[in-house]
Amino acid sequence: MPDDLSKFESLVNIIARLRAPDGCPWDRKQTHRSLREHLLAESYEVLEALDKEDAGNLCGELGDLLLQIMLHAQIARETGEFTIGDVIRKLNEKLIYRHPHIFGTGTAKDAEEVAHNWEVLKQGEREEGISMLAGVPGQMPALSYSREVQKRVARVGFDWTDVDGVIEKLTEEIGELKEAAGDEERAREFGDLLFTLVNVARRMDIDAEAALREANERFYRRFSRMEELCRQRGIKFGALSFDEQNKLWEEAKREEK
Repeated sequence: MPDDLSKFESLVNIIARLRAPDGCPWDRKQTHRSLREHLLAESYEVLEALDKEDAGNLCGELGDLLLQIMLHAQIARETGEFTIGDVIRKLNEKLIYRHPHIFGTGTAKDAEEVAHNWEVLKQGEREEGISMLAGVPGQMPALSYSREVQKRVARVGFDWTDVDGVIEKLTEEIGELKEAAGDEERAREFGDLLFTLVNVARRMDIDAEAALREANERFYRRFSRMEELCRQRGIKFGALSFDEQNKLWEEAKREEK
């Protein structure tokens, strides 16, 4: 057992021990592929802790996320792909290269200029003919993907002058959705509407993915309260009219204030 459990080296040694021939059967069985769902799940748990502003839980969830990274690094070490040292070195090299205003002779007067310079540097790293959007993971949740591609093109000037222009576009998209004929066209126009909504959120500095998660949580909490009120009053929710259900909704909503 390592003496100092706060050292990064201790974590490296523990993961190696778990993956050893006489180590843990579950850890030894894992592959890059089998760990994918765990990496995604741990990422969402980190997001949940962030949404709840729960520092204690965030500390633990970041550890769980780090475990996934360490397992991938150990598997790669065993197969001769790379080591955790390679991961750290590449990250350090990238951070230094993309922050010339800190580690070099470059300048940046504000965060927006830093983001623009970052994109210019990344463009120089890409092979000729490769889109600047190619690096955005297609597996991202759709709202997050939309926000990321919009942010990237905005860094090179492809953006509305102000949020009013995006809101006008939103009104236009709503009109096109109302006029759409057939399921396929309606789905396409609805997608355009969602994409524009994400653009509005981005210009207002709102994370659409986080905002929707919070809205989902509010709905869950309020609807659960409606069910509880029905149980307390000995009535069945499904037997209520829509107007009566809406009154319950407003009651549950008022209780949160």
